Amino acid sequence: MNKPIKQHLIDPEICIRCYTCEMTCPVEAIHHDDNNVIVDAEACDFCMDCIPVCPTGSIDEWRVVTTPYSMDDQYSWDELPDQEDLGADEAATSVEALDDSVAQLLAEAHKGAGGKAKAPATAAKPSVNMYNLGKPATARVQGNYGLTRDPDHDVHHIILDLGATPFPVLEGQSIGVIPPGTDENGNPHLPRLYSISSPRDGERPNFNNISLTVKREQNGLCSNYVCDLKPGDEVRITGPFGATFLMPDDPQARLLMICTGTGSAPMRAFTMRRQRSAGGKSGGMTMFFGARTPETLPYFGPLKKVPQDLLDQHLVYSRVEGQPREYVQDRIVQEQDKVADLLLDPKTHIYICGLRGMEEGVDLAFGSIAESLGQQWTTLRDAMREEGRYHVETY
Repeated sequence: MNKPIKQHLIDPEICIRCYTCEMTCPVEAIHHDDNNVIVDAEACDFCMDCIPVCPTGSIDEWRVVTTPYSMDDQYSWDELPDQEDLGADEAATSVEALDDSVAQLLAEAHKGAGGKAKAPATAAKPSVNMYNLGKPATARVQGNYGLTRDPDHDVHHIILDLGATPFPVLEGQSIGVIPPGTDENGNPHLPRLYSISSPRDGERPNFNNISLTVKREQNGLCSNYVCDLKPGDEVRITGPFGATFLMPDDPQARLLMICTGTGSAPMRAFTMRRQRSAGGKSGGMTMFFGARTPETLPYFGPLKKVPQDLLDQHLVYSRVEGQPREYVQDRIVQEQDKVADLLLDPKTHIYICGLRGMEEGVDLAFGSIAESLGQQWTTLRDAMREEGRYHVETY
């Protein structure tokens, strides 16, 4: 019988098809087809370079197997297979397969990846990967609105109408937008991922439409394409993607949301969902939202209209002339009594979305507050993640 070996896999249900891992892999062990992103067992050398760049933790999956799953096997999956039953002798050997050096590498890699997340226990079941590269859905632009008053931080709110095409989404999921044309090798461009900023019943209630929050990047192929779209234009999209960064359906759950820039997209969706479904019966939401200035903060105006008893918001600016720089982690520490209460409440769900650089500062802020409560933050954080109450998507 073959000696059990460790195999690196990607969870197709959680993967959001951003292809960052494929572009990062130094040995070209990661590949994709129209449906899935997979790892070639023969090429993978367990260098772990792909682990920290994954925004969802879907790349951090491992199985001990006697015969590796083939690439064709992985391309066909809708969900990850369970660990196979190896039997007593093989199971004992499998412990050796996950040797100490690899375990150490994994522990180091986890520091930047946010770890593996679970969906909230009460979250609705998401639809995933209904439309792919080979068979994308077609949406029509219903509206394109500028959200900021700074030309160097040009952010747009895009509304896409799906017409009669079924495209069920949940708050916190993403879609892929396929830019037109081909790359330098003549291949069609891969989709770029954008978080949905509208609730499940549509940007306009009970209409089959969704919205995106997109920042124009100077040399961004897809961001410039999307920000220049006109009403009536057709757009090819894939998805929906994401099965863990979801909000609980329990109206009494408390949401602690931390975001920067376009990382506000899922937070907007969460807020609108609560406004429409829970209202005054909500357990409440607290948001720390960072930007350079009020002129660069998306949805600045609409946020001011959200009732305080529904959304306790802290808008934080780092580049206001004549004022000291402040970042979200600074305000979190400043509001430590309020945050401490949230950290200790088993009904609290934490969501962090935005630039990857914010993650370390937020983690340190939570660590300081947890320590003041006599808690070890890493233990508390890991327990929350295991319970489906801690979610990170940074890029």
